[in-house]
Amino acid sequence: MKIGFIGAGNMARAIIEGIISQKFVSAEDVYLYNIHFEKAQNLADQLGIHAVEEVNQLVEAVDTVVLAVKPPIIESVINEIRTTILAKKSLLVSIAAGKDLATLYDYLETEQAVSIIRVMPNMNSMVGQGATAVCGNQFTSKEQVAEIIALFAAIGKAWELPEEQFSTFAAIAGSSPAFTFLYIDSLARAGVKNGLPKDLATEMATQAVLGSAETLAVSSENAWGLIDQVSSPGGTTVAGVVSLEDNRFLATVVKAVDDTIAREKEL
Repeated sequence: MKIGFIGAGNMARAIIEGIISQKFVSAEDVYLYNIHFEKAQNLADQLGIHAVEEVNQLVEAVDTVVLAVKPPIIESVINEIRTTILAKKSLLVSIAAGKDLATLYDYLETEQAVSIIRVMPNMNSMVGQGATAVCGNQFTSKEQVAEIIALFAAIGKAWELPEEQFSTFAAIAGSSPAFTFLYIDSLARAGVKNGLPKDLATEMATQAVLGSAETLAVSSENAWGLIDQVSSPGGTTVAGVVSLEDNRFLATVVKAVDDTIAREKEL
C-alpha cells in the first residue's frame, strides 16, 4: 500500500508516525504534500518519507490519498486533484470535519464510481490514543474500509459507523476530551481548596483519570461494576458518588452531549 497525505499539520503527522511505528506501511511508501513545500520537506526529513512539490505528483505516486486539510479548503483541493483521482481510481480518504460523503463526492463533479471514506479522528490521536469513526460510500468495498480502520488503529482505536451516527460520535469522542479536561481541572481545584498546590493536584487528577480509563479498558466489568468495587459500604467514595448524583452529574453529562449534537446539526 502506498499512501499519500495532503496537508502536513498535527493530525497528519500523528497518523504518519503511528502507521510507520506500527509497521502498517514502510516509510518509503508514504508521500506528503503541503502548500508550503518547506513544511512538508522538514516533516519528511524527520520521518524518512517522501515530500513532493506538486499535489498531483503525490496522487500519481500512491493508491490511497488522505485529505488532511482544513474543511474550508477541501473543495479547492479536490478540484485540483479531480482529474488524476478519476483517472487512477484512487481511494480518497477525508478527515475534514463536517464534510459528509455526499458533499465530498459532489466536489468531484462526476458520475464515475469513486471510493470515498470519511474518517473522524479525535485530538487524542496525537498521543497514539485516538478514537476514530470510519464510514465508506456506496462505491467502497469492505476490504477498503477494513484497511482504513486498521490504519487508524495504529493511533488508537477505530470503528466503522453509519454516517448518520457521526454526530453522536463527534460528541462522545470528539468533544469529550474538553469535558474530561474540565473534569480533571475541577478535581485539581478541589485539591487546591483543600491545601494542595495546583500543579501537583493536576498531576494527581490526570494520573487518576488516566489509570481509571485504562482499568475500564482492560476490565471485564462495566463502569458501574467498577464503581461498586471502589465504593465501600458507608465509606468516603460512596458519599462522593451520592453527592454527584444528587447534583445531577449523570444528567448534566447527557445534556452536554445532547447540546453538542444539536449544535453540530445546526452547523
